[in-house]
Amino acid sequence: MSKLIKDGAIVDDTWTLLAKPEADAISAEVPAGQVIVPLSVWNAQKDSLQARTDIGVWLDSDESAEQIGEDAKRFPVIAVNFPLFMDGRAFSSARLLRERYGFTGELRAIGNFIRDQLCYLRRCGVNAFAFANSETSLEEAVKSLNDFQEYYQASVDQPLPLFRRRA
Repeated sequence: MSKLIKDGAIVDDTWTLLAKPEADAISAEVPAGQVIVPLSVWNAQKDSLQARTDIGVWLDSDESAEQIGEDAKRFPVIAVNFPLFMDGRAFSSARLLRERYGFTGELRAIGNFIRDQLCYLRRCGVNAFAFANSETSLEEAVKSLNDFQEYYQASVDQPLPLFRRRA
């Protein structure tokens, strides 16, 4: 079983990530068990999938949090994909899911993000990290969550800016 970082600890990944279907999303087969489906599959099969409590959804970089909207609260896990570590749109999606849509479940980064981004992803509300590169040392990556101790700006994990915390 693969591992991931969740809430600062290395844990087993009990979820299966369903790849984007090459054919029509309505015909994609969603297996039993904990499955994170692409947004296109969720939208195409919403009527049959919404009765399940073991379904999560993942957003690709060209998809936005607005496309999930208020449905976000019903999922136990939402993943945001990084097709390239230079593509930062998932940072915005994560923050919107937490702040605008009130998502409180597991918010997972998937794909090609890098260790240097973990601290910033956490500030945007991401609390789980599944690296695409299987050679990434999770033990070393956990240390990156604490690269910085103090921040000037407000964020999901620290809603008050520094000048308000010092006042």
